[in-house]
Amino acid sequence: MSLLRSFKESLKPCSSLSSSSSITQESSNEPVISSRKPPKSSLSQQLQRLEEDYFPPSSKQNVETQQKLPVGKSNDLEEEEEEEEEKQEQREFGRPQLGQFDHTGPFEPLILSEDGEFPVVQVPASINCRLLEHQREGVKFLYKLYKNNHGGILGDDMGLGKTIQTIAFLAAVFGKDESGDSKILKENKVGNKGSVLIICPSSVIQNWEIEFSRWSTFNVSVYHGPNRDLILDKLEARGVEVLITSFDSYRIHGSILSEIKWEVVIVDEAHRLKNEKSKLYTACLEFKTLKRIGLTGTIMQNKIMELFNLFDWVAPGSLGTREHFREFYDEPLKQGQRSTAPERFVRVADERKQHLVAVLRKYMLRRTKEETIGHLMMGKEDNVVFCAMSDLQKRVYSRMLQLPDIQCLINKDLPCSCGSPLTQVECCKRIVPDGIIWPYLHRDNPDDGCDSCPFCLVLPCLVKLQQVSNHLELIKPNPRDEPDKQRKDAEFASAVFGPDIDLVGGNAQSESFMSLSDVKHCGKMRALEKLMFSWVSKGDKILLFSFSVRMLDILEKYLIRKGYSFSRLDGSTPTNLRQSLVDDFNSSPSKQVFLISTRAGGLGLNLVSANRVVIFDPNWNPAQDLQAQDRSFRFGQKRHVIVFRFLSAGSLEELVYTRQVYKQQLSNIAVSGKMEKRYFEGVQDCKEFQGELFGICNLFRDLSDKLFTSEIIELHEKPGKEHGRQEKSELGMYIIPSKEASLSLSSGSETRKSSDLERPTTSKPVLEDLGIVYAHRNEDIINNQPGIQEKIEASIPWDDSSSQPHIPSKKKRKTDGANSKDELSSSKDWKKTEYKLLAQFMGTGVIEFSKWVLSATPLEREKVLQDYKKRKKIPNS
Repeated sequence: MSLLRSFKESLKPCSSLSSSSSITQESSNEPVISSRKPPKSSLSQQLQRLEEDYFPPSSKQNVETQQKLPVGKSNDLEEEEEEEEEKQEQREFGRPQLGQFDHTGPFEPLILSEDGEFPVVQVPASINCRLLEHQREGVKFLYKLYKNNHGGILGDDMGLGKTIQTIAFLAAVFGKDESGDSKILKENKVGNKGSVLIICPSSVIQNWEIEFSRWSTFNVSVYHGPNRDLILDKLEARGVEVLITSFDSYRIHGSILSEIKWEVVIVDEAHRLKNEKSKLYTACLEFKTLKRIGLTGTIMQNKIMELFNLFDWVAPGSLGTREHFREFYDEPLKQGQRSTAPERFVRVADERKQHLVAVLRKYMLRRTKEETIGHLMMGKEDNVVFCAMSDLQKRVYSRMLQLPDIQCLINKDLPCSCGSPLTQVECCKRIVPDGIIWPYLHRDNPDDGCDSCPFCLVLPCLVKLQQVSNHLELIKPNPRDEPDKQRKDAEFASAVFGPDIDLVGGNAQSESFMSLSDVKHCGKMRALEKLMFSWVSKGDKILLFSFSVRMLDILEKYLIRKGYSFSRLDGSTPTNLRQSLVDDFNSSPSKQVFLISTRAGGLGLNLVSANRVVIFDPNWNPAQDLQAQDRSFRFGQKRHVIVFRFLSAGSLEELVYTRQVYKQQLSNIAVSGKMEKRYFEGVQDCKEFQGELFGICNLFRDLSDKLFTSEIIELHEKPGKEHGRQEKSELGMYIIPSKEASLSLSSGSETRKSSDLERPTTSKPVLEDLGIVYAHRNEDIINNQPGIQEKIEASIPWDDSSSQPHIPSKKKRKTDGANSKDELSSSKDWKKTEYKLLAQFMGTGVIEFSKWVLSATPLEREKVLQDYKKRKKIPNS
């Protein structure tokens, strides 16, 4: 027992390291409201601390703490203290326990039905007292949909408790009382009311079962696996209140389930219904009930038409016909977002956007973490880091673009060399018999190819370019593939490696542990090596995501070589073991890294013990990367979360990211009605305006001599160039555009102001040492609307004669850096003063007023502002 205690004591320094950047929240009857969020650390501050960590002093202080038990202590007392230590470790590192939700409200039922309505529909007090305020609003919204006999979308951000809100709503509808009995179920045996069907990913079925058992007492059955027939018999006997099934099971057996008269149908991760041509979408249209509820934190992922598909399922006809939606909403919104769109296009897009948001609001409730539980969390930074590819990667990438397969796609619209008036793709270059990829794809028909030629090459070529951008080992043959494909991949590897083939150990998959774990030929891994060294030394815990399982294998060997303690979860991990892996990582202070597949770990994981997230390779769908980030940034996270998305500069991944920005902005416009900066000329699905983002020629463009993303952002910055660069320095954005600029940064050219030199000169060595070409915060590029407090501050009048007159910052922005900083500081101080006066007007302190602002409705906040303005005008009248 004493050995176990000594071992635990030796782990305590690790705990203290991590606690230095965290805020522990002791359990209390009221949620803890922090007076203000800590300022977000800039990217430079994250990188500059590497200077002392990456080049440590020759000697380090080694702290060892071991406490010895008094001789006379009894064994019972030892066991009690050990149990207390285990509970303390779980509080520090574990997932949020149910107790954190306890007593967040009064112990009384939440009445959903109107006055005089019978029977009274209410959420039991045992559930209501554990709900947060935004969750109560969500329950009311769901009941309103149910009462009006139509469906809708609960579109809260991931981690805001959509599952809990759904269970509370069902408990009210089914008349669950404090004892767990269901009055309505007894009536169902006589009447015609049915049960509830929940369709969700198979990975979260167990999570739904656990939450039902924690929050209420329902008769829950799972229609998944070999016992499906028995479950159907139980359902027919009215012995099932809630039936849970997976997407795959419903797609296969949907004809059986759709014949049942359901009271409510709930689809978790409802964005899976975005494609109207999918079998799942077609099967879900067969439900006979109109009470269809979708749960998703990513309402729109790729195209605006996905909105129509989703809402036409939950509330058929709510957005008109498909043709009407496309002409009235889809096309104007896309054309209005074009960077050079005429003013009338922008004006029409703004009108249609407001109209669409007003319609969606009837069927959708959308809240963000910032609006709801932002005061309970420490915040998140989403940093996008453009890593320089190694010299070998650059040479291989360049050779790949010269392959006949890719050249055929690049030159598809050029006149044919045979003298024909047709283009190359219409004449002699429709097939590529001298290529490497094309002959394998058409080995059954090498003379004529297929109907899609040569466009059938697009996807395989994109995959190869992405593999080179991440790690050269990925383009070598995979032993799990068929022999024919392995031979083709070996031939491909030989062609693109060229004279460098010996540097990578040949064209066969490397069996050497040391070569696979070496970082010298991978730009991203060189950056990862130095960043992880800093994070682990500070006690941070890391989530490391990759889309490729083979890339996970390489990263795993690297972690073993460096001696990091890690866990791993991918598609091969059994479903019943995933939660135990998560719990072990959250509760164990010795676990430093969690290696996760983006596809397997995007849903249902709660990894709040980690405060650093690395997304090693980007996905075309921005929702995949956002879901990965939110595995850590959830309720219960006690530390500031910093995300690093790795991109290979000058590669296809830059185009992948800029398309992510395009899609996220469209989603913000269509779903939330936000105003976004217009960066891009390209318009999705429009050949006339393919711009810089769309079209095959853009996909296979050589970007090695450009700073593609940074040039687009710089071009559309509203402030002047000099001021814009100063702003970026403050936000942690760094650009190394050319050798001349690098020389001016290092030499301290007289043309640059001393204030501008301070940060770039100190950060540039760190950036170069990391192999980072350019970096920025994603939230600075995608214009999210200001937070609630910022909205109120922006609405505060500055025209009072007794106060400082309001001067619009954009019009009065001066070129002198010091003056502009003074004006900005003065403006911020004045806003704080006015905010304090507004709190005094309400008769509360600043903290209490901030708490009220977070819980008040927009109408209530607007009324307070109007009353405040009237009071200020009275003395002047």
